[in-house]
Amino acid sequence: MRAHLVQFDIVWENKEANYARVLDLLASAQPAPGDLVVLPEVFDTGFTIDLLRSPDENGATLAFQKQLATRWSITVHGCRTVKGPDGLGRNRSTVIGPTGAVLAEYDKHHPFSLGPAGKRESDCFKPGDRLALYDWTCGATTLRVCPTICYDLRFPELFRQGLAAGAEMYVVPANWPDTRVHHWKTLLTARAIENQAFVLGVNRAGRDPALKYPGATMAIGPMGEILAEADEKEQVVSVEIDRRLVDSWRAKFPAWKEAPRALELR
Repeated sequence: MRAHLVQFDIVWENKEANYARVLDLLASAQPAPGDLVVLPEVFDTGFTIDLLRSPDENGATLAFQKQLATRWSITVHGCRTVKGPDGLGRNRSTVIGPTGAVLAEYDKHHPFSLGPAGKRESDCFKPGDRLALYDWTCGATTLRVCPTICYDLRFPELFRQGLAAGAEMYVVPANWPDTRVHHWKTLLTARAIENQAFVLGVNRAGRDPALKYPGATMAIGPMGEILAEADEKEQVVSVEIDRRLVDSWRAKFPAWKEAPRALELR
């Protein structure tokens, strides 16, 4: 099984330019049938809360993901903004299978709530209220994948719920700024170790009007080992994922079975 983690400098609120850049990067990576491609958080616009410009209201980003999936017969894990009937945004991961079918959709549980009033994601985005796992199948091998998004990484309870639902790998698309890159790397590793699972953290590179981004896309194995890591430049990180690593480590050291339970306060 092979995953391709697409790290690039997202052009601010310019969907067509971002589609073109993703196509160029994937053409150079040449994914094989059955591979998994993961794109950064809101890869089509960057991390904007402008609900006049960012939502995928005409379905162009969804159609683009389907185009990628069917062109290479791959699974595409992308992230876009969708506007709900209540007028609020949803920061949504949409996963497309090799035939163009939607395998899963997950809305970010924790919209980013820090920053100036009126400019916070939580001011105009509604949090998700459910998990959405999917099966990534490559040949005769399948991994159960749990989507999360960026700020979700700081909340281990969400990952534990994914583990209870059968997660063997977590995917974390992000727009994580360089000022907190140490947290990014540490938390990705912690989530892998405590859940004995693969973690793919796919960050953006470059700048937007407010922030600089470090890249630092990472693939981490179930013992916390770094399988691949990017620097700050645009690139596709291609990495082999061997599901036997999950099976063997969980069998040898089955801490994952020790489910957390509520403790009585005395």
